[in-house]
Amino acid sequence: MKKTFLLLMLTLASLATWAQHTVSGTVTDSKTGETLIGATVYDTISKKGITTNQHGRYTLTLKGEKAVLRFSFVGCQPQFIEINLDQDQHLNVKLNSSVTLTEVKITGQRVQHVESSQTSLVELPVEQVKAVPVLFGETDVIKAVQLLPGVQSGSEGTSGMYVRGGGPDENLFLLDGVPMYNVNHLGGFFSAFNSDAIKNISLYKGSFPAHFSSRLSSVLDITTNNGNDKEYHGGLSIGAISAKFNLEGPIIKEKTTFSISGRRTYADALLQPMIALFTAGIGEKVNAGYYFYDFNAKVTHKFSDRSRLYASYYMGDDRIYARMRSGYSYTSKEYLNMGYNWGNIVGSLRWNYELTPKLFMNVTGAYTRYRNDLSLGIEAISQYYKEEYTLGFKSGIQDLTGRVDFDYMPSPDHAVKFGGQFLHHIFTPETNSLKAVDSTNGVYANIDTLIGQSMVHAEEMMAYAEDDWQINDWLKVNAGLNFTGFAVQGVFYPSIQPRLSGRILINDRLSAKVGYAYMTQYLHLLSNSSISLPTDLWVPVTARIKPMNSNQVAAGLFYNLMDSLNLSIEGYYKYMNNLLEYKDGASFFGSSQGWEDKVAMGRGWSYGIEFLAQKTVGRFTGWLGYTWSHTDRKFDRENNIINQGNTFPAKYDRRHDISLVLTYKFNENIDASLSWVFSTGNACTLGLQEIDPYEGEQYIDDYYWYDETISYISSRNNYRMPNYHRMDASVNFHKKLKYGKRTINISVYNLYNRQNPYLIYSSTEYYDFLGGSSRVLKQLSIFPIIPSISYSWVF
Repeated sequence: MKKTFLLLMLTLASLATWAQHTVSGTVTDSKTGETLIGATVYDTISKKGITTNQHGRYTLTLKGEKAVLRFSFVGCQPQFIEINLDQDQHLNVKLNSSVTLTEVKITGQRVQHVESSQTSLVELPVEQVKAVPVLFGETDVIKAVQLLPGVQSGSEGTSGMYVRGGGPDENLFLLDGVPMYNVNHLGGFFSAFNSDAIKNISLYKGSFPAHFSSRLSSVLDITTNNGNDKEYHGGLSIGAISAKFNLEGPIIKEKTTFSISGRRTYADALLQPMIALFTAGIGEKVNAGYYFYDFNAKVTHKFSDRSRLYASYYMGDDRIYARMRSGYSYTSKEYLNMGYNWGNIVGSLRWNYELTPKLFMNVTGAYTRYRNDLSLGIEAISQYYKEEYTLGFKSGIQDLTGRVDFDYMPSPDHAVKFGGQFLHHIFTPETNSLKAVDSTNGVYANIDTLIGQSMVHAEEMMAYAEDDWQINDWLKVNAGLNFTGFAVQGVFYPSIQPRLSGRILINDRLSAKVGYAYMTQYLHLLSNSSISLPTDLWVPVTARIKPMNSNQVAAGLFYNLMDSLNLSIEGYYKYMNNLLEYKDGASFFGSSQGWEDKVAMGRGWSYGIEFLAQKTVGRFTGWLGYTWSHTDRKFDRENNIINQGNTFPAKYDRRHDISLVLTYKFNENIDASLSWVFSTGNACTLGLQEIDPYEGEQYIDDYYWYDETISYISSRNNYRMPNYHRMDASVNFHKKLKYGKRTINISVYNLYNRQNPYLIYSSTEYYDFLGGSSRVLKQLSIFPIIPSISYSWVF
């Protein structure tokens, strides 16, 4: 009996020793109070670890009597905390920024670049984005992302993104988890993201986790700053074409914070003297201009260690205006008026709560609106009559979103996510209005007509579940399932989308990864141009136009060198179905009327190899990226024939893309950056053959041909533009002041004045006085070497 009792006591003691206990909390920056996304929490005894989520939270369930936890984040000093595992614990940790980033070692753990099961993911530090030299010195998130392998830009200087053979409408842009539809200003030359408001940037190019949906090619996930919870900070900046500000601080210290930032161009003010000069000679008075602005605001409230509330708001607009006096006499005046506004509003309210130490919940409600509004008017006024005529054009899209996400951590080997989302879309394809007012000799007449398609309402729903499973020391798998459905005009499209990625750890610094994702997209962007125009329209799928879908596989090797340099090489293959292209001879000019008859559905495929070497720590940082890729399209279905059913290259099919970004910090007062890009020229469609109706066919020789002929286009995208390459450079001069620090930035865009092609067009050249002429291809280049200077002050 005594032996049985002793054995029972030993068994209970053993079970107590190996009982599991959970440690959870939030990792923040000790100076600012900002939550740290992707910080690593690692137990040096059990060799188990986890990274913080989008809200800086972690949960780690461990066995044993005690644990020695190591908290680390790039740019911060690691912190070790020893705890006894005798009960569940809530442990918040504040990490100190490193005095110098020269040698911030990330040892004692497997580097996240190698350890993660996620492939086709690039984390881009905000400080690196700010260091990239760009046009007019305007820091631009998307321009920096374009320099990554697998991502191609559109035309010269624009912010369009073409990821792994996909189109510009196949990218999901998330601002604090809420989609944005138009992310460009000035036709795409600047993006809508103000870098001063951004905390974290993540780009997914494939192997999408199950909690993402609705786009085929990429997800750009951007998180904004919460605000400093201890003291007030801010800054002002004045550049060549814009000025911006940011301000953050506590409303209630360590409880409620705010962060606001704004930017506005003053191109309209700069244009006024030139407009006055040009119109002075003709005696006409013109008031015209263009500007854009962005405004970000965020308030965060901490109810407790387990509960937080976030309210985020973004508003951005482009505006073109003109008022010209076109006729004048002593008895009458005539005016021409034009106004064009387009932009976004994004608002969200998020509440997250720790239901248990192992279960975390985030609830989101959001509103998104994109609209464009064009008005053209004529006004005539005299002592006898008044006439007004106004023509208007409006279109847009609105979303109402409800979403709930759960993070469940049953053990260190499992990170489970599940949740759902409901979106109500309101499409306004286009509305045309005509207003006329005529008052002649006291007789008043008024016409007010509204013409256009009625609003289209659609519902999109999504549910998902995924598990990031550490099977053993060397094998980790992320498996998930995403279900979406789309209901519009009596039609319902369901889609089940499996997602799978895995990692094999070869050693502490080298891993092999593979991933697969099936994606479905229910929205299309109707556009007639390679640049972003406000007349581009978002339209939903219909009974005739099916959802787009893609299958993508990717595999690669990931290596970490000396705790500071991440290397990766990936290969991918993507097959896309139900892609849209305009039929031969069809076009779109701001009207969706009959758009289904103008487009064809087909398929496409893209494959390539990407290499990336990225250094984010030390005085010398930057990255080198290279992409070899091939992208084709084929439209050979009945009533959907393009290019006679033959395969043709996509417009942005480029065989080679190289990008190099280098930043060096000489000392606390001076740092410099250099970037260089090279890419194969875009494909375009040109008539490279001329047919003489009387004498037969004549071919181009050195791009010249005889006039009085008919251009013959042999195939779509049959001409390759010249290769593109450019170098940019910038230098920052910092100086500490009595209050804050000032920085003078000098940057040069297109340093060696390369004349890159914006477009190729045909023209007639006359070579003698008798009228002899020939046709020649000419190149339009819009950006020569452009120096700029800006001044900023932070406190």
